[in-house]
Amino acid sequence: MSGVAHSYMSDYIRSLIDEEKGILKELQEFAERENVPIVQKEVGNFLRFIVTTQRPKKILELGTAIGYSSILMNLASNGKSEITTIERDEKMISIAKKNISNHGLDKKIKLIEGECLEVLEKIEDKYDMVFMDAGKGHYNHFLPHCLRLLNQDGIIVADNVLFRGMVASDKLIKRRKITIVKRMRNYLELVSKDKNLITSVIPMGDGIAVTTRRGTNE
Repeated sequence: MSGVAHSYMSDYIRSLIDEEKGILKELQEFAERENVPIVQKEVGNFLRFIVTTQRPKKILELGTAIGYSSILMNLASNGKSEITTIERDEKMISIAKKNISNHGLDKKIKLIEGECLEVLEKIEDKYDMVFMDAGKGHYNHFLPHCLRLLNQDGIIVADNVLFRGMVASDKLIKRRKITIVKRMRNYLELVSKDKNLITSVIPMGDGIAVTTRRGTNE
């Protein structure tokens, strides 16, 4: 299996998606060489779909890594989305800044250095979309801040929510991952049971949860 789907499913779905070109292809190859985790191919395509259909003007990303998903979302918006992305790893920050600058995206992608939770506490801007892809064991801690910063009709896309299938099945849990699994389950409970929210969990990649506020008439 790849992620949380059977490998033959993942392979087929990925075969339907065009190969990346230009900067995204370069970043994919770099990530593979250096063993840096970036969003899986189908997740990247899902982000592209969401940005294209929802047309968010302002996006908040938790977890920059080398800047791949930030750049992907910017390109998907035809440069119309302003992205704020948070990263704590100094090595990743250096690489991401270089990638963003080398492709002239400094004015469209703002990278904030620091721990996500500490940075979130200080942010006051409002966003149309939040992409959560950092600190898997802290999604439940990020959530209140993300909801505070989210516009009324905005969406939260959280990656890796099924965490290699462990979140869905106790049989797959590795002892050293118990805390992460418990916290991720807590996150999914929070976004699924809250009567003010509606969430869809998609078994794509390593699991995606898409959350938005319910309509006022529901």
